[in-house]
Amino acid sequence: MNFFSSLLTIHSSIQTVVLVSIIIAVGLALGKIKVRGISLGIAWVFFIGILAGELRLSIDHNILDYIETFGLSMFVYCLGLHVGPNFFGSLRSEGMALNLWSLAVIVFGTLFSLVLIPLTGVSLSNMVGLLCGATTNTPALGAATQALTHLGLPNSSMALATAVTYPLGVVGVIVAMVIIRKLFVKPKDLEVKPLSDDDHTYIAQFIALNPAIVGKNIAELAHMTHLKFIISRIWRGKEVIVPMAQTVLHVNDSLLVVTNKEDEKSMELLFGKRVDHDWNQSDVDWNAIDAKVESRICVVTRAGLNGKRLRDIHLRAAYGVNVSRVVRGDIKLLASDDLRLQYGDRITIVGKHEDLDNAEHFFGNSVKTLEEPNIGSIFIGIVLGLALGTIPISIPGMANSLRLGIAGGPIIMGIIVGALGPKTRMISYTTRSASLMLRKLGLSLYLACLGLDSGKDFMTTIMRPEGLAWVGIGFLITVIPVLIIGIIALRTHKFDFGTICGILCGSMANPMALGYANDTCKGDTASISYASVYPIGMFVRVVIAQTLIMLFA
Repeated sequence: MNFFSSLLTIHSSIQTVVLVSIIIAVGLALGKIKVRGISLGIAWVFFIGILAGELRLSIDHNILDYIETFGLSMFVYCLGLHVGPNFFGSLRSEGMALNLWSLAVIVFGTLFSLVLIPLTGVSLSNMVGLLCGATTNTPALGAATQALTHLGLPNSSMALATAVTYPLGVVGVIVAMVIIRKLFVKPKDLEVKPLSDDDHTYIAQFIALNPAIVGKNIAELAHMTHLKFIISRIWRGKEVIVPMAQTVLHVNDSLLVVTNKEDEKSMELLFGKRVDHDWNQSDVDWNAIDAKVESRICVVTRAGLNGKRLRDIHLRAAYGVNVSRVVRGDIKLLASDDLRLQYGDRITIVGKHEDLDNAEHFFGNSVKTLEEPNIGSIFIGIVLGLALGTIPISIPGMANSLRLGIAGGPIIMGIIVGALGPKTRMISYTTRSASLMLRKLGLSLYLACLGLDSGKDFMTTIMRPEGLAWVGIGFLITVIPVLIIGIIALRTHKFDFGTICGILCGSMANPMALGYANDTCKGDTASISYASVYPIGMFVRVVIAQTLIMLFA
């Protein structure tokens, strides 16, 4: 018994591993329990950490700070890496709307806090501390504290106000999401609505009747129009042709064309006549259409192709095959000449059997290679992200510089690497299972240490005369804005519930609530919307906290 007690209480590297592992294991086990269909999921790790802290269990402070930093930076970087390939596309299509809803949560919460000052008698500086804790935004607390120091004002109770409200600030967002789901969400709201169209290709069959294109080869035709398309097969009578750049079009040629859905009408004007046949059904057997031409999916596992444009690898000339489309994650892309390949892309190639064999070898097509996650690039990305987080950003009119911190820097770097890595020939591909495991591991480490650190003074702090009042005020600041804006956003019927959860979690800088959303919502829309609004939301909250002190303190 003494041996086991010392294993939990005497500080050492082994004691740290044992205590943190027990907190995570117990928390994740409790997270599987549902009461009336409701489970707090990974949030239980945080609660078990608080309980362990209240029982006066602890680990060395420097080690705790290291694990917390490492866990959070791993989680947010892998999250950014996961959503990065589709981030800028979703930002162009729905990103502005997502960020406007996030700003609505932030502005509403700030105004609500200011209204509570005369009603509760809490000072402005303490209310800013409550706001920072209720929104789980420690960078904002740092900015506000520095502003008070610059003005020569005491700030001792501001940090205490944040510490008191932080635990329920973490939980409050989950409580609000549970209330919204139970009382306001309809079954259709749970259906995943992608933020951007996940299929950027459309297959149609046309008859070449336009006199302007008859007698011209495909290369000349491509230069005649701004439209992007790929002719994957040509039927000329009973003959089947794999189109090359120099293939000349004849009148009445039947063309199988891959293009964008919005260009369908323009394609009909270009070629002459559209054949009324649906080629976009998922059950089309392309290899049963004709015996001489096959369709095959290859996976890009040759590192040298990462970042290469399709036009630069000369597939038609070298192998006699066409690339009709590229699948990247869950997104189907049109295989235009300027498309850059990424490691892990699944490419549909069309041609004769022996030509496809040669092209398949060229791409690598080693599924086994993809099963090995590229761990080295993840750690390089985390280093770059942490470095980005330490860069001071000067804002005109503000005395102190802003830093993105250990959460903002890595998530932005993850998005950049995920979206733009191939252009620099950096292989950012990570298997889906490895990405999910690293995110859950990082978040579990962060929550276990955060709870352990918060729990040691939790009961003592709330037993202060103003402690319970602060807890209640902070809980209201967390829940009320999230509830009201979340319900309004849901009533617009524009976003699914997962997307709204991501907006709410991102606006409140709450990765634990995101973990709950991911556990209870289908698809990746929560993670995508979280990553879309988090950087701007965190930046705005830091500016608001410092501005309130500078203008009104």
